[in-house]
Amino acid sequence: MDGMNSSPPGPERHADAVASTAWSRRLGLRVPLVNAPMGGVAGGALAAAVTAAGGLGMIGMGSAGSVPALHRELVHVRETEGRFGIGLVDWVVAAHPDLLDVAIAARPAMISVSFGTDMRWVERVRAAGISTATQVYSAEEAKRAAESGVQVLVARGSEGGGHGAVEQPLRPLLASVLEVVATPVLAAGAITTHADLAAVLAEGASGAWVGTCLAACTESLLAPSGRRALVAARGDDTIVTRAFDVGMELPWPTRFPSRVLRNPFAERWTGREDVLARDAHARADLAAATSAEDPAAVPIDAGTGVGAITAVRSVAEVIESLCATP
Repeated sequence: MDGMNSSPPGPERHADAVASTAWSRRLGLRVPLVNAPMGGVAGGALAAAVTAAGGLGMIGMGSAGSVPALHRELVHVRETEGRFGIGLVDWVVAAHPDLLDVAIAARPAMISVSFGTDMRWVERVRAAGISTATQVYSAEEAKRAAESGVQVLVARGSEGGGHGAVEQPLRPLLASVLEVVATPVLAAGAITTHADLAAVLAEGASGAWVGTCLAACTESLLAPSGRRALVAARGDDTIVTRAFDVGMELPWPTRFPSRVLRNPFAERWTGREDVLARDAHARADLAAATSAEDPAAVPIDAGTGVGAITAVRSVAEVIESLCATP
């Protein structure tokens, strides 16, 4: 897998895929799709389903990532013959270095580490023959990541759900990144329809890194109430906030807020995170509401393309709708 960036990116019609690329064919994918490694959503079952549908399934170890959690999810990808990936969070790996050790030992096709600047992990992962990926938010970051040896860059636009820098919309970001690197670039942010996928491939992306449209799938780890909330939401029902990270006392860097569905907790505390940080009672109430899966307080990651989700479907159905000719 270590030579994944040896061919130029770009879309090409292909016999066994509606729109494949040099990168996706080199990896042996039928479709140029990777599921975003969403913490608490992208478990082993979802990853296995994405791989079975022709993409690259990713297991997500988010804020709560741990060695036991990774072992639990790896059980579900045993039959993929290594056709899966693992996504890690920089500051979680810094606190739990053994998480990266276990990820490497699992021999996935790809390991992504994002939300940090320490790139020492790249050499270790590449030395194991595993492809490397990371999210970038500017042309400058893309250049630094490529120079550090990262083989797949994820240009994540401000429309994306979950954590990420809210600095540039996807399309101008993608164009600027493609101008400065020869490395395969995956597009991320509100890619929920066939037209969205076709557009980023036409602009030069080697594939798409998709999250929200798969989060409501039957194979995800999201609770049924969360899936229903995604189906019911419109595109303007998201909010960018640090309220949940502050309320849960998670050490996410300030640069990486989270785009989630609006709910009363987010509405109350967004912009008042400094007050929330000093309010122990409010934080305790959030913890209790989260444990009870209270929809008024539970954070549900969602990008601005959430309005395109109209039903709870299987991963295979969603990928078919993304890739089949309308």
